[in-house]
Amino acid sequence: MKQYLDLCQRIIDTGTWVQNKRTGIKCLTVINADLEYDVAANKFPMITTRKSYYKAAIAELLGYLRGYDSAEQFRAIGCNTWNANANENEAWLNNPNRKGEDDMGRVYGVQGRAWMRPDGSTVDQLKKIIDNLSNGIDDRAEILSFYNPGEFDLGCLRPCMHTHHFSLLGDTLYLNSEQRSCDVPLGLNFNQIQCFVLLALVAQITGHKAGKAYHKIVNAHIYENQLELMRDVQLKREPFESPQLRINPKIKTLGDIESWVTVDDFEVIGYECHEPIKYPFAV
Repeated sequence: MKQYLDLCQRIIDTGTWVQNKRTGIKCLTVINADLEYDVAANKFPMITTRKSYYKAAIAELLGYLRGYDSAEQFRAIGCNTWNANANENEAWLNNPNRKGEDDMGRVYGVQGRAWMRPDGSTVDQLKKIIDNLSNGIDDRAEILSFYNPGEFDLGCLRPCMHTHHFSLLGDTLYLNSEQRSCDVPLGLNFNQIQCFVLLALVAQITGHKAGKAYHKIVNAHIYENQLELMRDVQLKREPFESPQLRINPKIKTLGDIESWVTVDDFEVIGYECHEPIKYPFAV
C-alpha cells in the first residue's frame, strides 16, 4: 500500500503535464516506477484508501488466460472493463477490421494464446510456459507477450501491461511484469492484483512456491480530471493493513483455468478499506 501511495504522491510532486492524444485529456506524468508484491508472504496488494473491487480484476485476468476476444465474454465472467473500448472507442468503431458489437479484436489474451505466424498457424505462448514450468524447465524465455505491433490495427487497444516473464530458481517461481502505460488512480490496482494473482496461480498449477512479483511501469500518470480526488481525498486517508488471498486448492491445471474456474474460487481475507472513490475513466 505504501509504494502505491508513494507513487501517487511522486506524480503530484514531480510529474510533468502531457496532452494525451487518444483521450484528449491532459495527464500529470512520471517515467519509470518499480513496484513489487510479496506473494510468498501473501500480502495481497488491494488498495485500502478506497474500496477496491478485486473480482473484476481477477475476472479480466481469467479472460486473458483463456484468450477471450469479446467484451460479451468478459461480461459473462464478471468483468465490464472492455465494454467501452470495444463499443465506444471511435477509432475502433471506424476500423474495418472490427467484426461487430463487443468485438475487441486481436488484443491481450488472443496474442497470448494464439500469436499469429506468417503462415497462418498460431503459437500458444501460455501453454509453452505452463508445460515448461510444470517440468521444472526455465529456458530464460518463459515470456508471455501481448505486444504485437504488426497487429495493432486488428484490435481496439494496444496492451498496457504487455509482458509477463516467469523465472524459476530452485522450487520458487518469480514474475517480472512490464507495463508501458498506467492510469494510476483507476487502473493500477487492477494491474497490481493481476500481477499477484498471475504469479500465485501459475505457481500453484505448476507445482512451485511463489516468490515475488516485480512490476515495472514506464509511463505512470494521473489524468487532469482525476487529480483533485487523488490529492484532496485519497491521499488524505490512512491506509489499513494488506489483506490475504485464498485460491481454491482444487485448481491444478491450465485446463481447469480454461474450463471451470470462476472469481468465486478466489477469496480475500481481512480486507478493510475506506469509502469508494468514483474516478472518471478515459476512453
